[in-house]
Amino acid sequence: MSREPNLTDNAKTVLQKRYLWKDQQGRTIETAGQLMARVAKAVSEVEKKSSQKLWNEKFHELIADLRFLPNTPTLINAGKKKGQLSACFVLPVEDSLESIFETLKRAAKVHQTGGGTGFAFSRLRAKGSTVESTHGVASGPVSFIKIYDASTEIIKQGGARRGANMAVLRVDHPDIFEFVDSKRDLKSILNFNISVGATHEFMSAVEANQEFALKDPHTGKETKRVSAWDLFDKISQAAWESGDPGLVFLDRIALFNPTPEEGEMESTNPCGEQPLLPYESCNLGSLNLVAYVHPENQMDWKALRRDIWTAVRFLDNVIDANHFPIPAIEKITLRNRKIGLGVMGLADALLKLGIPYGHQRALELGEKIMSFIDREAKHASMSLAKEKGPFKNWKKSLWDRLGYAPLRNATVSTVAPTGTISIIAGVSSGIEPIFSGVVYRNVLDGQRLVDVSPTVRALLLEKGIHLEPEKITDTIINDGLGMAWTPAPKVTVEEHIRMQAAFQRHSDSAVSKTVNLPESASVADVSKAYLLAYRLGCKGITIYRDKSRGTQVLERAPIPVSTKIVDDADFCPSC
Repeated sequence: MSREPNLTDNAKTVLQKRYLWKDQQGRTIETAGQLMARVAKAVSEVEKKSSQKLWNEKFHELIADLRFLPNTPTLINAGKKKGQLSACFVLPVEDSLESIFETLKRAAKVHQTGGGTGFAFSRLRAKGSTVESTHGVASGPVSFIKIYDASTEIIKQGGARRGANMAVLRVDHPDIFEFVDSKRDLKSILNFNISVGATHEFMSAVEANQEFALKDPHTGKETKRVSAWDLFDKISQAAWESGDPGLVFLDRIALFNPTPEEGEMESTNPCGEQPLLPYESCNLGSLNLVAYVHPENQMDWKALRRDIWTAVRFLDNVIDANHFPIPAIEKITLRNRKIGLGVMGLADALLKLGIPYGHQRALELGEKIMSFIDREAKHASMSLAKEKGPFKNWKKSLWDRLGYAPLRNATVSTVAPTGTISIIAGVSSGIEPIFSGVVYRNVLDGQRLVDVSPTVRALLLEKGIHLEPEKITDTIINDGLGMAWTPAPKVTVEEHIRMQAAFQRHSDSAVSKTVNLPESASVADVSKAYLLAYRLGCKGITIYRDKSRGTQVLERAPIPVSTKIVDDADFCPSC
């Protein structure tokens, strides 16, 4: 039996447009409750016959109560004959025409099933290099990124939306300057986020204002020396103008690679929270923190622990229920069994607790929450390992060397952006601050949603303020909620990054976090943000300066008349 969840109007719209199954005539053939029952049933069917009913009920309750939601491909595809349930993929790109186009074909398959893909283009020879087999001249990584981008524009994910990608290029690649500039015109490579793969050597040279060597990707020989600060400044300038590139700190990712003998992690999924090995995939899910705030303004740690254990089992089951688009992906995914349990609704939970986002108390609570989730998720994975066996590469893993008991999963914790599933849950996304009291979401193929946080509305009602969404303003919210009300414009760059670092300290993978800067921010502010993220131990960083793009997913009211509608799925395929 299905039961209908308590949904906001925006959640109903999102589910209707994107998630609920439809017949060949485009008519909706399931309700939200039936969707959740479908997902729970499909994921519980990998259990032993004797326990399928028990876990079906537990999974269904967890999802229908909106305490936990898995990534979008699981919600859409679970129960389909060949449903692909994972969100995050990384595919290798080797330096040959055959490899480049074989990977492009594989990426198209992943996009068709609803996944997002990450690529490292760092192995490709530099623009102008000689191609020995043809005696021609190489066109360089950026040219092939543009080909991938054009292909992605054509291929629809599950017939519902464009695919999304991440392109990473090492900072010491000879074509790094062209790469950094590749999105500055706001017209090119629109289906990619791009990130510079920064190394400790580069960041140290930046801090010391020294020269830095660019190297041939084949021979490792120095091709040119440049000012590290000048390159870093160009990265900051481009990000100030367009939001790209971000930084991925490759050496820090390598330090925490749980299976180093399996290979090097050179790229991440499109939103940056999941560094993966070549061909590896990962399925994600997020706990709704609002569900664990007591009316007495206390966190319900007992309930959170119970749901962590259930969610870990759910995510592990997804691996076995999955139908992978490529055999190589299935092979390494089953060997390492990576899952990523994270959170959504942090800002709403803090608001309910009366704690300003970015305040020291908020940072301490955020770190306590993620530490608790990571620890309990590992205990749950250890329990599953006893019951079902550890992941196959356990004996060669980082965890075995650190003295852990065997784990079922090589990673258990990730903080995803949760862009769309947080709308379904009716809470703030990931660990982001609330963007604004009233926002318009430009989503769903041209539909514009007026969005007022349900938590904000509920707290205003408690204060005796009864208003329709279109009549609620930031001034009303500020007067009603006081110091605890800290939307994104009130959050400093340092507070953004310190919150990201607090969660990163207890995440196996990485943390998706956009450091929102005001329109008035300078290029120097971007540089400071990147340096602080590096110094505080983040695995990567993305910034976005308000109004730096002609289109954006969220707009503060009032909306400019010329606002173009964009789809948030273009930026976050897994959310």
